[in-house]
Amino acid sequence: MNETVTGRLDGIEACVFDAYGTLFDVHSAVASLRKRVGPLHAELSTGWRVRQLEYTWLRSLMREHVDFWQLTDDALRVTLQTLGLMDTALHDELMQAYLALEAFPEVKRALTLLKRAGIPTAILTNGTPAMIEAAVSSAGLDALIDKQLSIESVGIYKPDPRVYQFAVDSLGITAGNISFQSSNGWDAAGAAHFGFQAAWINRYSQPLEALPGELSVELPDLEGLPALLGIC
Repeated sequence: MNETVTGRLDGIEACVFDAYGTLFDVHSAVASLRKRVGPLHAELSTGWRVRQLEYTWLRSLMREHVDFWQLTDDALRVTLQTLGLMDTALHDELMQAYLALEAFPEVKRALTLLKRAGIPTAILTNGTPAMIEAAVSSAGLDALIDKQLSIESVGIYKPDPRVYQFAVDSLGITAGNISFQSSNGWDAAGAAHFGFQAAWINRYSQPLEALPGELSVELPDLEGLPALLGIC
């Protein structure tokens, strides 16, 4: 594993995490049904994720909000059709698999260390309350997350600043004293631009996005986060 760490975090009073791609492996849904999907499983998983994200941005711009469950369903259906894989039963199985995504290997340990240190934790996600509750429960993280915050309380998707403000209001902590962790470069940039100390969890060694917002930290995964906070 690449142990390179750049940047620093100071005066952190709470840690807020993106869910999909940061705590939970979005590709584990298709991977769990790999044999069922067949040789196009990688294309399906990637296409589903890309279209899912694109729909959040496009619907926000169009001011035509639907919740993330419906949006994920729509993105999957169109991707299956695009690849010539449309099958109602397969579609339904994949949607159910999305409720039980695997957490990345280091997630539980990192959250456990934060819990022991008394640092409040929250998830700030595009997902619906029911979706994130299912994912957290399936991964056994219930006792390690203090708050589960959904954009449904705001009615628009990240990176709209109102979403990040919702986290500030919910935690009662100023933005500058909150670290926000996301594997999505655009989300980390949005959080940094808002005023969080943003830690980009660059799991796939991607280039820095050309977007506003100065990142505080870049990490290859969440393993090094507790050390940056001075708790291990």
